[in-house]
Amino acid sequence: MISAGNRTALLEESEEQKYYDVKSREKTCSQTESDSLLKSTDKKSFICTQCGKSLMSKQSLVFHTRIHTGEKPYTCDQCGKSFTYKQTIIDHMRIHTGEKPFTCDQCGKRFTCKRTISVHMRIHTGEKPYRCDQCGKSFTYKRTIIDHMRIHTGEKPFTCDQCGKRFTCKRTISVHMRIHTREKPFTCEQCGKSFTQSSSLKMHMNIHTGEKLHECGQCRKTFITDTELKQHQRIHTGDKPYKCSHCDKRFIRLGHLKSHEKIHTGEKPYMCSHCDKTFSRKQSLMFHTRIHTGEKPYTCDQCGKSFTQPSTLKDHQRIHTGEKPYKCSQCDKRFSQTGHLKSHERIHTGEKPYKCSHCDKRFSQTAHLKSHERIHTGEKPYHCTVCGKSFSDLSSLRSHKINYHIK
Repeated sequence: MISAGNRTALLEESEEQKYYDVKSREKTCSQTESDSLLKSTDKKSFICTQCGKSLMSKQSLVFHTRIHTGEKPYTCDQCGKSFTYKQTIIDHMRIHTGEKPFTCDQCGKRFTCKRTISVHMRIHTGEKPYRCDQCGKSFTYKRTIIDHMRIHTGEKPFTCDQCGKRFTCKRTISVHMRIHTREKPFTCEQCGKSFTQSSSLKMHMNIHTGEKLHECGQCRKTFITDTELKQHQRIHTGDKPYKCSHCDKRFIRLGHLKSHEKIHTGEKPYMCSHCDKTFSRKQSLMFHTRIHTGEKPYTCDQCGKSFTQPSTLKDHQRIHTGEKPYKCSQCDKRFSQTGHLKSHERIHTGEKPYKCSHCDKRFSQTAHLKSHERIHTGEKPYHCTVCGKSFSDLSSLRSHKINYHIK
């Protein structure tokens, strides 16, 4: 164990180590002339017997060998953690002392070791020295490209011991574990709302400041983060970089791809605490829960009608504005909602993706399928308020009222 009293000696020994590592080519006066001549022909004459690597000095070889032996002779007397090199434990000790002797001359941020500030400077210079040979993407940190490469290899070495879900990097599983622990360590000072990730808190803070720094050059729409802007711009470019491995369908966002793939896997990890219904997406569960709570936080400023989802409010508002932004490519008919456009386009394509589980009949719309299946189940959920007669579909109820009750 290294005591506080020996840290001064440790610093001196560290300087000696640096001498061997960096200045091994410079020979001291005590060396013989023959030794100098011998080394001048091959400046890297110290060979590791384990991996064949050449080192510039005998001392460097000693330090290198510890990689193979696993030897960590320097132990912290504060926390018991062990290290291979003297300089590493000196840098580590500053975690306990709070010392940060290295200051960034660009932003004033302070660091415990020289190497950390060198890596930090890449934020200011924009340097990204690590490039993926699979997709060409570049990274600031070596650790990041190692994690990134697992996207291409499919490797997921980190497994959650609670639910068995696997992850490509250690940080991601740490964030994921907060789902199980319900830990939300990042709290907004303005409203007290807490978050599982610091990035979520930063995005949330812009709600209070109203700051939107990133503007789309095509439509002038503004966004809180650069990531949101890039995702939005794909609407204009048509770029869909995320492809489903099951059905070749492509998506603008990675989150949309992951949600879609759960259709194929059948995974529905989010369960409603009121009715035990399960969902593939956390957001879908949140919207569903409002059916039970009756919460409708999104209100139309034209007529006062409220909705459970922001997307439903947007669709509704087009009734007032008359906007129909979705145009059929076959007949130029326009629609206020994407769902209506997709249903309409099946008239042209003849596609009928919804199949009855009872008789194999197929339909172009889910509403038609549900109405048809009631023939098999005998369900009649629509009741006449005048005479109490029940019907399997809403149109039949309406016809009944017109024919028998409305004079």
